[in-house]
Amino acid sequence: MVLLHVLFEHAVGYALLALKEVEEISLLLPQVEECVLNLGKFHNIVRLVAFSPFSSSQVALENANAVSEGVVHEDLRLFLETHLPSKKKKVLLGVGDPKIGAAIQEELGYNCQTGGVIAEVLRGVRLHFHNLVKGLTDLSACKAQLGLGHSYSRAKVKFNVNRVDNMIIQSISLLDQLDKDINTFSMRVREWYGYHFPELVKIINDNATYCRLAQFIGNRRELNEEKLEKLEELTMDGAKAKAILDASRSSMGMDISAIDLINIESFSSRVVSLSEYRQSLHTYLRSKMSQVAPSLSALIGEAVGARLIAHAGSLTNLAKYPASTVQILGAEKALFRALKTRGNTPKYGLIFHSTFIGRAAAKNKGRISRYLANKCSIASRIDCFSEVPTSVFGEKLREQVEERLSFYETGEIPRKNLEVMKEAMVQAEEAAAEITRKLEKQEKKRLKKEKKRLAAVALASSENSSSTPEECEETSERPKKKKKKQKPQEVPQENGMEDPPVSFSKPKKKKAFSKEELVSSDLEERAGSGSLPKRKKSLSSPVSDPEESGNKKIPKKKRKLSPKEEPLSSGPEEAAVSKSSGSKKKKKLQKLSQET
Repeated sequence: MVLLHVLFEHAVGYALLALKEVEEISLLLPQVEECVLNLGKFHNIVRLVAFSPFSSSQVALENANAVSEGVVHEDLRLFLETHLPSKKKKVLLGVGDPKIGAAIQEELGYNCQTGGVIAEVLRGVRLHFHNLVKGLTDLSACKAQLGLGHSYSRAKVKFNVNRVDNMIIQSISLLDQLDKDINTFSMRVREWYGYHFPELVKIINDNATYCRLAQFIGNRRELNEEKLEKLEELTMDGAKAKAILDASRSSMGMDISAIDLINIESFSSRVVSLSEYRQSLHTYLRSKMSQVAPSLSALIGEAVGARLIAHAGSLTNLAKYPASTVQILGAEKALFRALKTRGNTPKYGLIFHSTFIGRAAAKNKGRISRYLANKCSIASRIDCFSEVPTSVFGEKLREQVEERLSFYETGEIPRKNLEVMKEAMVQAEEAAAEITRKLEKQEKKRLKKEKKRLAAVALASSENSSSTPEECEETSERPKKKKKKQKPQEVPQENGMEDPPVSFSKPKKKKAFSKEELVSSDLEERAGSGSLPKRKKSLSSPVSDPEESGNKKIPKKKRKLSPKEEPLSSGPEEAAVSKSSGSKKKKKLQKLSQET
């Protein structure tokens, strides 16, 4: 008996389900449709055999791309080979997509089936999948589907990053729409302003020029010789400007009010702005065509090439079309009408707008259209699949079409295609080398600018980091100087009574003093009140007052500091001042000891 299995691809992984006997289910298709909505009944006909979840979202995206393209991924191959029975003839595998079914049957050898009962079973599996797999909730399954859908769509959109033919399709569609709208609006301006100045319609044929003149002239009775120069600028023809001036003096038009003129002028300005935008859009289209399809635009022009790409849907689709399809692209209605009525099929479609067909004789139009379609097919394939876009091949193909036209007219034999393509290959290699050199130069310039910018940023950050400790040192030195300046003011207020000695060293260093040093310090304290004014007079420079006054309380302790404690001083200048003040104090202490 043949065992029927169903393969179900979900955003979270692959699932393989087994069904009951094939004969029973195939005969009871209406009952299967009824059981799909009921979970209990659906469990009676379907059983989950295996489930293989995807390890990451990237793996899920790879498998989704493979399934959509009809390719058997390595994960799917391993999953099927592991869980399906080894006897392949007794296994019937149901799949939803015929492409992936054909690929599985070709590579793995399993018989695949689509449609009928399989479609109904897959519909039920899709509905009850979160109940069939343990640990999977409806919310998590919906989140996985949403995430995979976004990543799949994003990957498809990013597929054509360099070949942005979507912009060409939109531009040519907008250009055609603008042509229709500008034509309609210009006819409205002609009819509206023709009530006032009907002779202007016969003199000026161009729509944009007519709207500019209607905006400039306004009331025809105000037109005089002074405005003749401006009329010549707008019409670019002195004879037409003179004819407009003469016609305004003898016009048969009706008089018009000021408010009507204001509306006509405002509407004319809108039409003029639309025509200017149309010109800028055409320039944009030419630049995009030179980037995306340079060979095709060099062969038949930017407008016709863009219409071919838009009608095919993309440049890739146009490259896949044969030359016979490109020849009648745009004339599908005439083709099917001719096939239906068994009449003559059309000879050309969109390529009729090319200049080559218009230049050919009536008997040669079909021949040149067939030849031109052949060259357009070659040019579109070169543009689609070449790495470096260049217009060399398009120019060479255009030369071939010109030679074929002259051959139809004069009989001059054209060059062979092999010779022309060899020349084109040589020139294309040179052009590609030049383009690569330009790109390399641009890349070097960009890298240099980037290095300069990074160096400037690093220099600025180093300056900021170096300026911060200096600022901290300045802020730490300022309060010290203030304290030293305040100490001499406190001495006379306390009548010579000094506070306990304050030193920069740690308070534990008091234990290192001997008895003799303590006696000498007591003598200094007793004589401090009487000898204080003399000390101030004996000082030579006023700059050293704050430093000396700050250091006078601890002359002995300064001498007893160890070499390890010397770096505690704030700088070399203070160290020098402290040494000079210490030597002076030694002399004064010796004098005091001799007097006593």
